[in-house]
Amino acid sequence: MTPVSILLTVLGYVAVLFVVAGFAGRKVTNRGFFTGNRENPWYVAALAMVGAAMSGVTFVSVPGAVAADSFSYMQMVAGFAVGQFVIAFVLIPLFYRLKVVSLYQYLDTRFGLTAHRTGAWFFFISKILGAALRVYVVCVAFQVLVFDPLGISFIINILCMMALVWLYTWRGGVKSVVWTDILHSLCLVSAIVLSIVFILQSLGWSFADAVGTIRESSMSRILFFDDPGSSRYFWKMFFGGVFVLVAMTGLDQDMMQRNLSCRSPRDAKINIVITAFSQSVVILLLLVLGALLYLYADRTGLALPPVGDQVFGVVAVNGGLPLIVGIMFVIGLMSSTYSSAGAALTALTTSFTIDILRGDKRWPDRKLTRVRKGVHLAMALVMALVILLFGRFGNDSVINLVFKVASYTYGPILGMFAFGILTRWQIRDRWLPLVAVMAPILSALLQSIAADKWGYQIGFELIVYNALLTMVGMAFLVVRNPKSREHDIKSKIS
Repeated sequence: MTPVSILLTVLGYVAVLFVVAGFAGRKVTNRGFFTGNRENPWYVAALAMVGAAMSGVTFVSVPGAVAADSFSYMQMVAGFAVGQFVIAFVLIPLFYRLKVVSLYQYLDTRFGLTAHRTGAWFFFISKILGAALRVYVVCVAFQVLVFDPLGISFIINILCMMALVWLYTWRGGVKSVVWTDILHSLCLVSAIVLSIVFILQSLGWSFADAVGTIRESSMSRILFFDDPGSSRYFWKMFFGGVFVLVAMTGLDQDMMQRNLSCRSPRDAKINIVITAFSQSVVILLLLVLGALLYLYADRTGLALPPVGDQVFGVVAVNGGLPLIVGIMFVIGLMSSTYSSAGAALTALTTSFTIDILRGDKRWPDRKLTRVRKGVHLAMALVMALVILLFGRFGNDSVINLVFKVASYTYGPILGMFAFGILTRWQIRDRWLPLVAVMAPILSALLQSIAADKWGYQIGFELIVYNALLTMVGMAFLVVRNPKSREHDIKSKIS
């Protein structure tokens, strides 16, 4: 594909995106922006969640990691499925009962305003870093494929990307995001399936031939029980998947805004159960696609890039496959990027307006609308600035560190919610920010000591240690003689 054809594909997709967003975002109120008016049927939310669970990084990284990690990611996917049931039958009833707009309002109800803002700030830091990193990776890909050949600078690339994300979400918020996510889901699944079909045609294989060849290759292994110290060990990935899913979906304002847009708790539960199944199927297809990409490159003698994340793009765009494969790769990458970036921008706007500014309690609806639009623009500018900083100062080691730091921030959130749900104790929440900061620091120290002293690699289960340390710290803040507030809190959450 030429840079011009790639750019035309992007512009065509963006045009369709804006039509859908404009239709969905008509006459949206603040309630519609923040919660989608809680009127979406379960099947609408379920379709939206398929694309929402996949970022542009996932779209290129999961297939690219097959050569090194085989199908081991399915161990984590099994944990994801269990985590979805925890969300459906523990968190969904709680959030609907409290009628929260932001998830972190639960922490205010349970512990107090300081806890509320602590959870919101940790979400804010995590989401702004994680979302900016995901957009940065995609901007780098498009810089190589489109903007460098056209002589356009990286800054213009970033500003154009964030301007489009801001424009399609500024009016409709969650209501637009849910419906555009359906478009993202359809494009994403179509890109994966059509890429598989055309690779099979180019190799002259049937689907049965492909399954047999993949099974005979070294890339087909799923279960890893042999080395407990390995980051691919089954139980580490499985339990890590459970807790990562609960924290990064169930306690993430971005992801849960879609689930909480359903008409009722029953619809939300149905949506989540179907999402668990759909997510497993889509990730399995991505892994199959990854194996086929490496097999295709091997059979055709195509030189592969040194970084696994670039394999899909190189084979799809420059691998001699039909033009439709490159087009579908670009559409899939764009759809997953806009899905994650648009939803993150909406969630950041909601959380900052409701949790940190407490706008729903301070201002009438008309002023709240003005504030919300200002915050939305400010969040887009902050995200663009963070992406620019990645481009100016970032390298692989720095980016990996930032991504780990972003993932650490979910541990304290998980610990705070777990402490609130599993116990009835009250705490002196003015000290909670210190506990929430120390838990990730101690988790990182534990990870380093475990690797140096015992050769044990702490992988995705690090979030469990992080949450446990948060809960231990909160236990030291327990109020021994709680006041009457405890009775009021119990009545609200029971």
